[in-house]
Amino acid sequence: MIHPRKTSFLRREGRWLLGGFLLFLLSSFGQTFFVSLFADDIRDRHGLTHGSYGALYMAATLLGAVALTRTGHLVDRHPARRVVLVSAPLLALGAVAMSWSADLFTLFGALVLLRLFGQGMMTHTAFTVLGRWFTRRRGRAVSLAALGLNTGEAVLPALAVALSGAAGWQAVWWAAGTLVTAGGVVVAALFRTERTPHPADGSADPEAPAVGWTRAEVLRDRCFYPLLLATAAPALIGNTVFFHQAHLAETRGWSLGVLASAFPLYAVLTVLCSVASGFLLDRVTGLVLLPVFLLPLGGGLLLLGTVTAPWSAFAFMALYGVTNGLSLTLFGAVWPEAYGARHLGAVRSVVVAVLVFASALGPGAGGLLLDAGVGQPAQFVALGGYCLAASALVAPVTRRLRARGAAVPR
Repeated sequence: MIHPRKTSFLRREGRWLLGGFLLFLLSSFGQTFFVSLFADDIRDRHGLTHGSYGALYMAATLLGAVALTRTGHLVDRHPARRVVLVSAPLLALGAVAMSWSADLFTLFGALVLLRLFGQGMMTHTAFTVLGRWFTRRRGRAVSLAALGLNTGEAVLPALAVALSGAAGWQAVWWAAGTLVTAGGVVVAALFRTERTPHPADGSADPEAPAVGWTRAEVLRDRCFYPLLLATAAPALIGNTVFFHQAHLAETRGWSLGVLASAFPLYAVLTVLCSVASGFLLDRVTGLVLLPVFLLPLGGGLLLLGTVTAPWSAFAFMALYGVTNGLSLTLFGAVWPEAYGARHLGAVRSVVVAVLVFASALGPGAGGLLLDAGVGQPAQFVALGGYCLAASALVAPVTRRLRARGAAVPR
C-alpha cells in the first residue's frame, strides 16, 4: 500500500518529476548502451577496427565533454524550458545524421551531437534543475526521475533491434530523431513554470539555498578531486564492458543470449536500488553512501575477470545494477550537499564533462588494449581494484565534507 504522503508528493510535484523522467529517457539516444548497438554496422560501413572506432568514439565524446564545460552554466542563467528547446533539436539532428553518415566526418559530427546533447546536456539539465528545485526530498525526486534512464536501458535496445531487423538500422535513428523532437516539446511544456517551494508534510521546504561555491572555488578545493575519482567509476566501467560485450561473449565462448538474458536482472536491481536510495539519501545524505556504493561493482568486476562460467555474467550484472542504482541518485545529491546550489549548473558542468570523458576513455582505451593483446580479464581485474581503491580514498574526504557543510569558503 502506498503511503498517503508519497502519493501526495507524486501528485504535487508530478509535472517536474515527469519532465526530469523524460530528460533522462531522451538522454538514452546519446548513451553508450544505445549507440553501441550499432557498432558492427558502423564499423562495417566505414571499414573501422575495434580500436579505430573506439578512438573515434572517444574523440567525439571528449570534444562533447569540453564543449559541456563551456555551455553547462547556461542552466544557471536560463529557464530549463529554454535550455531544453535548444538541446532537444540538436540531439535530434545528431540522431538523423547517424542515419546518413556516408563518411567519417559526418559520423564524427553525429557522435559529437549525440554525446554532447544526449549523455551530456540532457542528464546535466535534469540533475541540475532537480538538485536546485528540491532540498528536503532531493534524493526522492532524483531517484524517481532517473527511472527514465532505467526505462531506456530496459526498453530501447529491444525496440531498436526489432526495428532494425524490420526496416534497417538507419530507420532506428530516424525514429530516434522523431522521438527526441516530440519529447523535447513535451518537456518544455512541463517546465513552462519553474518549481517554487512547497510546505512538505507540515514543515518548510527551503528550495533556494543562499550559499553555494563558484566553479573556480570548487576547482581549488582538494576534496573535489577524490569525489570525481569515485563518481566517474560507473561511467568508465559500464561503457568499457558494454561497448565490447560482443567481444567478451566471443572470447568466453558464450552466446550473445547469455549477456542479453542478464540485462533484465541488471535493470530490475538498478530500478529497485535507485528508488530505495532516494528515500535513504533523504535520511542519511549522499556523502554517507558515497564511500560504499562502488563496493558491489568492484566485487562484480573481480568475478567477471577471474571466472569464465556464464554465471559470472549474471553476478556482474546484478552487482553492477546495485551500484548503478545508487549512483544515479548519488550524482544528483552529492554536489549540492558538498557545494550548495547557487552555482550548481556551473559546478555540475565540470562533473558531467568528467563523466563523459570517463565514458569515452573506457571504450577507446579498452579497444586499443584489445588491439595490443591485453585481454578483457586483466582489464576487469584492474578496474575492480580501481573501485576498491577509490572507495578507501573517498571515505575520509566525505567525513571532512560532512563536518564542513556547503558554506561558502572564506
